[in-house]
Amino acid sequence: MTRTLILGGTAWLGRDLAEQLVAKGEEVTCLARGESGEVPRGVTFIRSDRRASGAYDLVVGNAWDEIIELSCDADLVAGALKALAGSTQHWTLVSSVSVYASNAEPGADEDAVLVEPSDLDDYAHAKVAAERATTEAVGDRLLIVRPGLIVGPGDTSDRFSYWVSRLALASDESVLVPDLHGRSAQVIDVRDLTEWLISAGHRHLTGIYNAVGSERELSTVLLSAAQVAGHKGELISADDDWLTAHDVNYWAGPRSLPLWLPTSDTAFARRSRSRFLAAGGSERNLKETLEDVLADERTRGLGRERRAGLTRDEEVLLLDELRG
Repeated sequence: MTRTLILGGTAWLGRDLAEQLVAKGEEVTCLARGESGEVPRGVTFIRSDRRASGAYDLVVGNAWDEIIELSCDADLVAGALKALAGSTQHWTLVSSVSVYASNAEPGADEDAVLVEPSDLDDYAHAKVAAERATTEAVGDRLLIVRPGLIVGPGDTSDRFSYWVSRLALASDESVLVPDLHGRSAQVIDVRDLTEWLISAGHRHLTGIYNAVGSERELSTVLLSAAQVAGHKGELISADDDWLTAHDVNYWAGPRSLPLWLPTSDTAFARRSRSRFLAAGGSERNLKETLEDVLADERTRGLGRERRAGLTRDEEVLLLDELRG
């Protein structure tokens, strides 16, 4: 039995990690404020504000087989490293493919140039700073994992789930999509990522890995989502200039078309996964992920308010204007 400390563990990825570890019979402790949700049954939960003095007092004396850091906040990362870097056999830092300086190099691998972390309020900069601080403190016991877009049941970002939900909601009506020519999507199911993270920890795998799924044409993803959703209407596309002129945003957030990227950034979804595959990385069938996401979305409500995408009313108004 291994002893794992997850710094976090009540939000989506951390909770899935904790659930899978417990299911394997492992001893799991989560240290977090607990504001993102409940920890799974069987997990030891230590409620702690990581910014407070003595935040790690209840775990600092333990010998851990694995510590998993999910945060990119400079203060949180530094505090954890100061308290715990010497108390574990293996440390995993979950970073992001957002750390790369260029999104214009299809097939770029883990050796590509990173952004220079000059603004720690910026997500990508903060992740690079976390990688550097952890490398210095942990050395050759460190695994840095750079996931691409994480998807699956339970996701609250709506970047992936928007499409299968919208297509199901629209039924036989039209759905607005971006110009799909030359656009790619690269996603990894949270359950596949978690399974690999656990395996990598057990093997004491070290180094840096892009944990990304297969490179797919965005059109393939949307057509698969339409099939799963049972959508019988049209997919009506608009070009980038028209969409941006009508205040539709790229990628995520309110009034956006999720997964849509500027042509200058399309290689963001075309990262090399060779090293990940060689280290045992795998992915489930896209249809399975879409089906599970749709089931989860139906439970939460297809028409609910979302963090990303267009409202159906916004979409209908845009479609009417597009048709003239």
